[in-house]
Amino acid sequence: MRTDDDIKSLHPLEVTVLRRYGVGDVLTAAVLQADLGLNVGQSNQALSWLAARDSLQEHNRRVLTRYEITELGRDYAEHGTPEERVQATAREHGPLPLPRIAELTGLPNKDVGSAFGKLSKLGILGMDGEKQVSYAAPPGPSAAQADIDMVRALLRRAVSAPQGLLEENELAEDERRLIGEISKKRGSAGAAFRVVESEIVEYKLTENGMSLRAAVEAAGLSGEEVGTLTPAMLREGSWKEKSFRSYSIQVPPSRILIGRRNPYCSYLDQVKDKLVSLGFEEFDGPLVETEFWNSDALFMPQFHSARDIHDVYYVADPTHAQEIQEPFLSHVAATHEDGWDTGSSGWDYGFDRDFTRRLILRSQGTVMSAKTLHEAKVPGKYFGILRCFRYDQVDATHLSDFYQTEGIVLGEDVNLRTLMGMLEMFAVELAGATDVKCVPGYFPFTEPSVEIHIKHPELGWFELGGAGIFRPEVTEPMGVSVPVLAWGLGIDRMALMHLGLNDLRELFSPNIENVRLRTGKQAG
Repeated sequence: MRTDDDIKSLHPLEVTVLRRYGVGDVLTAAVLQADLGLNVGQSNQALSWLAARDSLQEHNRRVLTRYEITELGRDYAEHGTPEERVQATAREHGPLPLPRIAELTGLPNKDVGSAFGKLSKLGILGMDGEKQVSYAAPPGPSAAQADIDMVRALLRRAVSAPQGLLEENELAEDERRLIGEISKKRGSAGAAFRVVESEIVEYKLTENGMSLRAAVEAAGLSGEEVGTLTPAMLREGSWKEKSFRSYSIQVPPSRILIGRRNPYCSYLDQVKDKLVSLGFEEFDGPLVETEFWNSDALFMPQFHSARDIHDVYYVADPTHAQEIQEPFLSHVAATHEDGWDTGSSGWDYGFDRDFTRRLILRSQGTVMSAKTLHEAKVPGKYFGILRCFRYDQVDATHLSDFYQTEGIVLGEDVNLRTLMGMLEMFAVELAGATDVKCVPGYFPFTEPSVEIHIKHPELGWFELGGAGIFRPEVTEPMGVSVPVLAWGLGIDRMALMHLGLNDLRELFSPNIENVRLRTGKQAG
């Protein structure tokens, strides 16, 4: 049986929905937006509130997949994809080496290398013993060329589509295959399309909802009731024509909290104190870095797909640093090209000294480990807690800006066993994990490389970070000839475990009530 309090507690949004729909109507957020003119937030709130009152029940749930063209995709639509541009250049001017194709197309080395790799697999381009690239496709139409043309058609279609979105269910099978190859869910900065997945939940009114609907109609509620009396209403006298919501004295007052430090900030200080007590020196640096220190100094080739995991944010103005400190620029460039004096054969390509000056937001804390090498003491121990930026799909264990704790240990006698002991110390003493495992990993700048994983009681196993021993190609150009242990761990994830939380987003939410409650229990 409905009481007056039940009716009085209804929000106007709930009233509006109840009056509009009846038995058998299927409700979604999109339906409410179209029928009632509500925005996304209002629609979701109304559905959530009514479901909590047992007035709506879930009828169906489905995933809607769409592809949103990125700024890079728009550039491809206007100027051509790297495959198109590399193919056209090789056909018109070939045979040519890859660096020359990069000059003629204006594309970065890594894009030219990736495009050549794809086109060579398709039999469109070939490379001779002199590393000269030439057009090799047979005359006449081919399936490979049809795919390239279809990609261009998809890009043009997306440019003219509303909000640059293409619906997956409106694409043909071949189109879905191709658009999937040039799309990313995470880190779409290097992709032509971003995969946008949204869950569509459909609701229907329950018997309880129909009963509440009848009560709303009997009470004469319209959904236009006003909840706040404003100075403007008093000044203009418009309050006389308004219908006001009733106040409920049963609503509990807001909780007043005494001031105290954010639990995550306190945890970061604990980590710093622990490392300093172990003899580590702290390093720090600017958020804006160059491609040189972020990747090149770490022996990550400029053209290689290894950089794809570091989808960086580029700085718009200025775009480039004025210079890179010598002799490190020359040493690193030579190491990439032919190995320099490191005993390596390098990556065998022409190092782009203009690209290396490109300004970005640092994507990994290891940038500071690289910058510290040339001035580090031997033996020495260094660490930093650094904010990093990397385009990512935000979820319970991923953020697009995050903190890493980075560090290096230099010495004649350090080895992999030393590193494994340190990683276990991080996982057990700083993260509070009881289940820890290390597995082999790959990083362009360390060999051997390992990944450390910990088990969260609710989220299960997840990676805490990576570590290894810096390769000579990283240390020798900086003037270091002793072994260097290096690690980069997600300190946000360590805090997740230590504070007893289940979602990284809680660490940075302005509403830290849940964090306070959980960390209070941990402390107790």
